[in-house]
Amino acid sequence: MGTYSKILLALDLSNESEQLKSKAYELAKANGAQLYAVHVIEPLSFAYGGDVPMDLTSIQEQLDKHAHQKLKRYCDSLDYPITEQLVVTGQTESEIHRLADDYEIDLVIVGSHGRHGIALLLGSTANGVLHGAKCDVLAVRIQDQD
Repeated sequence: MGTYSKILLALDLSNESEQLKSKAYELAKANGAQLYAVHVIEPLSFAYGGDVPMDLTSIQEQLDKHAHQKLKRYCDSLDYPITEQLVVTGQTESEIHRLADDYEIDLVIVGSHGRHGIALLLGSTANGVLHGAKCDVLAVRIQDQD
C-alpha cells in the first residue's frame, strides 16, 4: 500500500480545475488510493450577510444541481475510479476539513493561484485548507487561463 490510501480532491469546478486532473490521477494511481472529489458551495446568504429580503432556496437548489452535474462530468473524465463525489454547502475550508476528518483522508489536493500582495493578505482557499488540516495538503499551482 502507498503512502496515501485516501485522497480528497477539492475542486471549485472552474476551467482551471482541469489542471488538477493529472496530479490527482498520478498520486491516486501510484498509491492505489481511494479518490474522493468534493465541491463546496457557499450559501448565497453568505454573500449578502444573511440579510436577504427574498427566498434564495430555488436559486441555491439550482446551484446545487448544476454543481452535481459539473462534478460528475469532471469525475467521469478523470479515468480513475472515484470512491465518492460530494457536493456540500458551507464555508469552503471548514467543509474540506470536516470531510477530511470524516473520511480519514491522508491527502487533500487543492488548486492554488499563488497570488501575491493584497490577494495573499486576504487569504485563499488553499491557504485556509493548509492551515487547518490534520493531514497532508498538496497545493497545485494553477495557471490562470484568459
